[in-house]
Amino acid sequence: MPLNHLPADFVWGASTASYQIEGATKEDGRGPSVWDTFTARPGVIRDGHTGDVACDHYHRYEEDLALMAEAGLTGYRFSIAWPRVQATGKGEVNPKGLDFYDRLVDGLLARGVEPFPTLFHWDLPQGLEDDGGWLNRDTAHRFAEYAALMAARLGDRVKHWITLNEPFIHMVWGYGLGTHAPGRALMTDCLPVAHHQLLGHGLALRELREHGLQVMIANNCTPVWPASQSPADLAAAEAYDNLHNRLFTDPLFTGAYPDLSAYGVDATLGGSVRDGDLDLISAPLDALGVNYYNPTRIQAPTAEGLPFEEAPIEGYRRTAFDWPVVPDGLRELLVLLKDRYPALPPVYITENGCSVNDVVTEDGTVPDHDRIDYLDTHLRAVDAAVAQGVDVRGYFTWTLMDNFEWAEGFHQRFGLVHVDHDTQVRTPKDSFAWYRDLIKAHRAKAQRT
Repeated sequence: MPLNHLPADFVWGASTASYQIEGATKEDGRGPSVWDTFTARPGVIRDGHTGDVACDHYHRYEEDLALMAEAGLTGYRFSIAWPRVQATGKGEVNPKGLDFYDRLVDGLLARGVEPFPTLFHWDLPQGLEDDGGWLNRDTAHRFAEYAALMAARLGDRVKHWITLNEPFIHMVWGYGLGTHAPGRALMTDCLPVAHHQLLGHGLALRELREHGLQVMIANNCTPVWPASQSPADLAAAEAYDNLHNRLFTDPLFTGAYPDLSAYGVDATLGGSVRDGDLDLISAPLDALGVNYYNPTRIQAPTAEGLPFEEAPIEGYRRTAFDWPVVPDGLRELLVLLKDRYPALPPVYITENGCSVNDVVTEDGTVPDHDRIDYLDTHLRAVDAAVAQGVDVRGYFTWTLMDNFEWAEGFHQRFGLVHVDHDTQVRTPKDSFAWYRDLIKAHRAKAQRT
């Protein structure tokens, strides 16, 4: 079944993140990030892996640009390493760091690939974390200064900007549970992090607007399925939806936070919200980035603590990461967002993909048919959402190449390109060729019509 509803100028892309691919963590003036500090702690990352080298993209970006061109990508979402630009997150600017992103952007444009940089994909400069990180309101203001200097350097060539990546995941896993950097385990005391990240988004948006740039934020969103229709399960599902989804979208489109009383928090998020903050946060966006992997099934808690408990989702194929594969959940989510927010701007799918146990065969190929099926069915879900009236402008699969997958180290492979992390040899997978052919066919059809 062809993708009949995607617009002719649909952006076909792939996403990456700086700490996961760049390496060169101690070169050319880059300062330490919270992930450098965190991965140095024994036992926190599977097999002690780090992003010190990662995919060595900092040195091999020309090779990676060639792969993007070969795939026919029309968009590339990458993140800028804040500590590569400002070693401590404030003050002096590192010219060699800016030069790297200059070269990357120029290389993309020379190959007809539109850059979609993300300003923050979790690698906060350690200097700012030492001052409190996202628990400190001042970090939002430092983020705006960093956004302004990046806009001044790249804004003449880069039109689309993403402020934050998945602020929910960074708050919960980094500050709530401590399984990601910076490794704090504050539970619900982490909620001020939500507001300070969103405030940083609003302040950065204002700076980017000064340069006439288009701005979005990339939120991790999930359809929330109650385990049953019992009042207790429905209440738990609502509490989870408010935390995972609405906490980071309601302020953008309604100018108010959702009800967080189930977490013992009022509308000020522990006194973090000040007059004028929500006006900044709710300034109009040019687009919303949606990162989708799977729904979440929620039941009433069986023990004291949080007001919800995650329940298993059964009856679906699972990825190598043991995540359920639910393509229609993406359509469901997109329609939900359209119905929930009348002011919803255009949407880009800024992440969607799956981990597969990929192996390079003796003939040098990487048959990853599970990934092809995953991408195919999820793109059909996007097409169905567009048919239902959702304005989706582009799709960025996660990810271009196998990378450092946070707490899992190098054990999960999400890429269209296989990377041997010992030799750095890149091998396009079967999914790479499939995606290339799909892009080519869609662009040819668009030219005919």
